[in-house]
This record gives sequence, C-alpha cells and structure tokens, in this order.
Amino acid sequence: MTRNAWTRWPSPEALGRNGLSRPRRLMSWGIRVLVLGMLLWSVFNSKHVHGWGIVLAVAGIAVTGALAWGFWRTTLQHRLVPSLVLAVPLLGMAVLAQSAGFDGPALVLWCGCAISALERMPLGAALPIASVALASFAAVNNDVWLTTAATVTGMALAGYVLRLDAEARGSAQRLLAQERAARAAEAESAALAERTRIAREIHDVLAHSLSAQLVHLEAARLLIERGADRDRILERVVAARGMARDGLAETRQALSALRGEMTPLEDYLAELVRAADGAEVTITGERRPLPAEASQAVRRVAQEALTNARKHAPGAEVRVRLDYRAHEVTLDVRDSGGSPGELSEAGGGYGLLGMRERAELLGGSLRAGPGEEGFVVTLKVPT
Repeated sequence: MTRNAWTRWPSPEALGRNGLSRPRRLMSWGIRVLVLGMLLWSVFNSKHVHGWGIVLAVAGIAVTGALAWGFWRTTLQHRLVPSLVLAVPLLGMAVLAQSAGFDGPALVLWCGCAISALERMPLGAALPIASVALASFAAVNNDVWLTTAATVTGMALAGYVLRLDAEARGSAQRLLAQERAARAAEAESAALAERTRIAREIHDVLAHSLSAQLVHLEAARLLIERGADRDRILERVVAARGMARDGLAETRQALSALRGEMTPLEDYLAELVRAADGAEVTITGERRPLPAEASQAVRRVAQEALTNARKHAPGAEVRVRLDYRAHEVTLDVRDSGGSPGELSEAGGGYGLLGMRERAELLGGSLRAGPGEEGFVVTLKVPT
C-alpha cells in the first residue's frame, strides 16, 4: 500500500448516513437495538450481580453508548486524536466488563471496536486498535484455537469489507453530486446561450431598423424647420414608415424563428426573391434540414444582400444560389451592378458586419465585395 493509503480517511460521504437505502438504515438500527438488548439481558440475568451492581452495569452501558456516539462523530469529522482518545476508553470498558464477569458484553465491545476502527479510521491508526481488540478477544475466548482464529480473521475481513463498501458508496455520492452540478451548469449554459441568441435576434432586427427610421425622421424634422417643400418631407416620412413596416415583419419572423416555427429555407428564399424584381434563386445539392442558427444566418444574409442590391443597384439582376454540401451550406448572392438608388444613403436592415460576426460565431465565414459585374456576397456555414 502507498503511504497515502495508510493515512487517508474514508470520505465524509462514506462515513455519513447519506445515500443509505431505507432497508440498510432499518437493518443498522435493528442491529443496534439487538446489541443493546443483549447487553441489558446479560446484566439483568447475571447471577453474580445484584442491587447497585446492576445500576453500575447499566450506567457502564450508557457510558459505552456515549463513547461510541462520540467516536462516530469524531471519525465523521476526520479528527484523529479525539478518535483515538475515545477508542481507548471503549477498549477499557471491554476490559472492565471482562473483569466484572460480563464475558458476552466484553466480546461484543472488542469485536465492535475492531470492526469500527477498520471501517472508519485511517488504516495506520485502525490496525493497532483492531489488533489490540482482536488479540484481547482471542485471549479470553474459550473456543478452540482454530475457531478463534477463524473468528478473528472474519472480524478483520468484515471491518475491511465494510470500509470498502462505505468508500464505494461515498464515491457514488460524489459522482452523483458532480453529475448534478454538471447538469446544472449545462442548463445554465443553455439558458445563457438562448438569452444570447434572443439578444442577437433583437439587435439584428430592431437596432438597425430603428436607427434607420430615426435617420429619416430626423431628416424630416430638419426639413420642416427649414421650411422645405411638402414632397421632400413626405418622402422621408414614407421611407420611415416603410422601414417600420419592414421591421415589424422582420420582428415577427424572428419571433417565429425563436419559437422554432420557421418555414423551410427553400420556401423562404423563393418568397424573398419573388418580392424582389429581377431576382432568381437556384438550389443545388441534397436538401436537408439545417440547425436553427445556421438556417437563421442564411435567411438574414439573403435578406440583407437583397436589400442592399435594391438600395445600391436598383433594377439590377440578382442571382441567389444555395448550395448544400457535405459538411456546409453555401449562399451566394450577386447582382449585375447599376447606379446607386435614392435609398443608398439609408441604413441597412442588419448590416453585413453583423452578419459576418454571426457567421464567425457559427464557425463559418462571410465575404462581401465587388465581383466581375456587380456586388457579391458569399456565406459559408458548417452544418
């Protein structure tokens, strides 16, 4: 054995009662009641003890019980010196009982001390106590030597087996506690991830949309203060109203996505290009359901790219291509180019920067820049 094995205490979980089944608890209390009954029976049925001798014997049993309870508490707290201090009087009570003619209680105390020490104390301290107790038991036992040797060996093995059983129970309790802590941490992490996802959706849908509305409304206010003509003011108000309407529709889509009620990605892209004049969609590869975050990223990037094409190159042809690959999905949106429109200075619904951050969080990438004819946005998301 290693040095640590000789000095290591059984864990508090092993020494405590937590984790014991109800039958084992009942059996433990039954054994205690049986031992107490045997001790009292031996006192009251002893022919050589009368009067005050019986009172002293009962008092000795009470003192022994208190010492045993104290030994249980100090070993549970891993206090070596108090445990040794209490073990010695317990052995002394066995010697006193033997000298007073109570052979049965003495044998019970010696065996109990040996088993309890082996079960509840470090082996380096338990073996001397168990050796003294079992040697005393063997010295006063009247059986033949072979029976006595077998009894002593059985008692030592019983104490060590109880120790192993207690340590196994303690290990099981620690593993159960660790599993519960891991589950709690996992649940907290999942809740945090969901809150982060909701915050990202709210930011993507509302923050940029509202900021764009504020730009138009602030421009309308300045035009009113400067006495501009009615048409210019109305143009800004109508633009703000349109963005508010689009933001409301996008908010409803985001809430549906958070509830897991998203339409199939292919249907969403088809509906999106129908609303954009001069756009077409092509889908290649084996179609399959995507994770919610990946599907939402594809939707957001497609919507942002089409919005940018409508603002910066109105009337241009836009080709949307969704390609399902073995381990990723690729979205490619490119336009044929054109002159900037009147909404080119308005803020985007989400912004390609936010989309790039979303893609990188999923382990993907987003590239946006001039192509051979117009502007190209390419999103790659692992699946």
